[in-house]
Amino acid sequence: MLAANTETSGDTFEDRFPAPQFRDRFPTEKESFVPYQRSAATPAAAPAAQASPRTAPPSPVRVASIAPTLTLPSATERDELTTLVSMKSSAFPYFGNNPRTDTPFLNVGSGERRGHRSYSGRVYWQNETYNDSRVLVHMPESFNVNKPGVIVVFFHGNGATLERDVRDRQLVPQQITDSGVNAVLLAPQMAVDAADSSAGKFWQAGGLKRFLDESAPHLARLYGDPKSAQIFANMPVVIIGYSGGFLPTAWSLDVGGAGNRVRGVLLLDAVYGELDKFASWIEKNRTGFFVSSYTRYTRQRDRELMSILRGKGISVSESMEGPLRPGSVVFVQTRDGITHRSYVTQAWTEFPVRDVLTRMAATPALSRVASAPSQSGR
Repeated sequence: MLAANTETSGDTFEDRFPAPQFRDRFPTEKESFVPYQRSAATPAAAPAAQASPRTAPPSPVRVASIAPTLTLPSATERDELTTLVSMKSSAFPYFGNNPRTDTPFLNVGSGERRGHRSYSGRVYWQNETYNDSRVLVHMPESFNVNKPGVIVVFFHGNGATLERDVRDRQLVPQQITDSGVNAVLLAPQMAVDAADSSAGKFWQAGGLKRFLDESAPHLARLYGDPKSAQIFANMPVVIIGYSGGFLPTAWSLDVGGAGNRVRGVLLLDAVYGELDKFASWIEKNRTGFFVSSYTRYTRQRDRELMSILRGKGISVSESMEGPLRPGSVVFVQTRDGITHRSYVTQAWTEFPVRDVLTRMAATPALSRVASAPSQSGR
């Protein structure tokens, strides 16, 4: 079920997802993002002793235009790059069925207008909420296609946009860069700024594989070497699902068709359902890792999943101490006071995406997936 409707504590969706103060308008193909600069706060703006690492990150992000005429530097002179790329295999637009009900996803009509009535009863219109095919792509300056690497697929939660939330508030691109791991990011736009976890094309058999296949030439182009497309097409994958991102994560693991390319899963306060799919993937993939960190909102479901796994004879840890190892299954409850809304930047530790990637790279068997790049360049 939709994350907002599996709540048992009495809190509402609005309690966990305060309404945004403004709505971003995504740029058209003829426009580009205004570059987002990350710089330390000046003394006049905020004393250094009071500056937060999240509000004063150290280095700038270069945001490129998404125009078709974009000219990118070669791999030997490329800077850190964060951009949007339109992909046919991204989650939306989606005109198929909801597999849970085997009924059309777009189940509401008003004249020529089509929309989807969510589990909460609210109607979201296709042209406003389910029509953005773009994917946030991030490639650190130090990324080296000639070294073991990993593609991080990030499924955001409800009430989010790629620019305002995934990039600027949750700092997912920055966390990947700061991990020092040889990784690139693919974050598809799910339902735009809506209380809806629908998986769109990731509901379909082979959906994740098609998404990864289509991303390979885009990543090669951004890297500056078209010949590297084959390397990206076979690169291992780590999937991260936050909150409502549990639904595309679960279906990608179950029917996505990526096979053993998926080497790890991180769920951030996201076990709202689909326990059978998560348990099945863990049971069948004993060389990968699975981490679920949770607050009181998902505690009951996480504990239920732990019980299912232990019943299958799978060892479960409830501590994030030490590196991640092949076959690691870790559940960790975060302390009171950690909010669901800030979970991507503050869970069991600050910047949990960075922490998991670093722990993955610290294990010899997993570090061959994504070794930390050397300082000597390419």
